[in-house]
Amino acid sequence: MTNVNLTIGGRPYTVSAPDGEESHVEMLGRMVAERVANGGGGAGQSETRMLLFAALMLADELHELHRQMPPPQEEAEEEIPAEPAQPAAEVLARIEALAARVEKLAAHLEVPAT
Repeated sequence: MTNVNLTIGGRPYTVSAPDGEESHVEMLGRMVAERVANGGGGAGQSETRMLLFAALMLADELHELHRQMPPPQEEAEEEIPAEPAQPAAEVLARIEALAARVEKLAAHLEVPAT
């Protein structure tokens, strides 16, 4: 984790960010700072109220984006073939070779130790 310094509403904040995510957290901080500057909190408002208004504005934008998105389409069900596809000859040969090897190992384990 790395500390990232943000300035929102003229006030400094230090927040932790996962390694490699510092620039993303800084960008998010700039978004919040922009909302505060554009009406997220007037002069003389408490820090909590200022951040509350910024959060409400961001939540409203997110809600509007979700509302404008088309509804998810249900995936068409895949047709199941009447008969399962036959495995390739190489696959069958490999399975038979593995089965033979397992049988050989099992037989070896069944031989009593002398």
